[in-house]
Amino acid sequence: MSTAIQPSDLGFFSAIASAGSLSAAARELGITTPAVSKHLALMESRVGVSLVNRTTRRMSLTPEGELYLEHARRILSEIDDMEELIGVAKATPKGLLRVNATLGFGRSHVAPLISKFVRKYPQVEVQLQLSVNPPPLTEDSFDVCIRFGAPPDTRVIARHIAPNRRLLCASPAYIAKHGMPKVPNDLTRHNCIGIRQGEEAYGVWRMTNGKGRNASTEAIKIRGNLTTNDGEIAVNWALDGHGILMRAEWDIERYLSNGRLIQVLPQYFTPDADIHAVYPQRHQLAARVRAFVDFVALSLSQQAASRKP
Repeated sequence: MSTAIQPSDLGFFSAIASAGSLSAAARELGITTPAVSKHLALMESRVGVSLVNRTTRRMSLTPEGELYLEHARRILSEIDDMEELIGVAKATPKGLLRVNATLGFGRSHVAPLISKFVRKYPQVEVQLQLSVNPPPLTEDSFDVCIRFGAPPDTRVIARHIAPNRRLLCASPAYIAKHGMPKVPNDLTRHNCIGIRQGEEAYGVWRMTNGKGRNASTEAIKIRGNLTTNDGEIAVNWALDGHGILMRAEWDIERYLSNGRLIQVLPQYFTPDADIHAVYPQRHQLAARVRAFVDFVALSLSQQAASRKP
């Protein structure tokens, strides 16, 4: 008995969606445009709903088409994983790779690495999603998530790929006008730029003096007239001289190097924000996931090494 959805339809529909038009899909699949249109019409007839909105100039997916595509790509990805697990497929990375990263770090570091990655592995199709908060680990919405800090969840693998310190900084103009803090409590008298991100406690900066048994930590309640959920905006405010900022070293290192920002209270330690690649356990043997995580880890380690004097 025939079913409404045929296995061959999944790859066909994914190709249409990626191509953006029926004619482009025809060229990609090596068939005629009328053949593509006929196959699509047959699919829609079987499922009983319209999957694609067609006009003379463009093509777009209906809500049902978006849902169809989402599941089709996940199933195709799972087939690739199964082939690798049973040794059918070669070790060459291929297939869909869904990557999630934070807004600032994703834009400035992850996106350029993806550009280099797909040149090396052209059979991998990468979808990059940037978000303030990482997607819920219980949802099947990503293959790899590049995030700060390891997640407290044993159902995923969190590979440490690069060290990352949070540093306090400000512009030379701000320090010249308001003075350099000498101890953490001095921060209460300064304008501090706030960032609301993830599950971190907002408005409290934890500063640690010393190491090991001799370490002592102070929780400083900061104040300021500027707050954002976008780290890049916060950095720009600090560059403009509006106040003191706590930000990851990867995001401000170039400004510390060229003198546009200077470090504040460098003798104190703030909580680490080491960079991890997080992915579901079922993807640990997928060639595309392994290749991407290895590629990012190597690239970031090379960048870190090049920054050292």
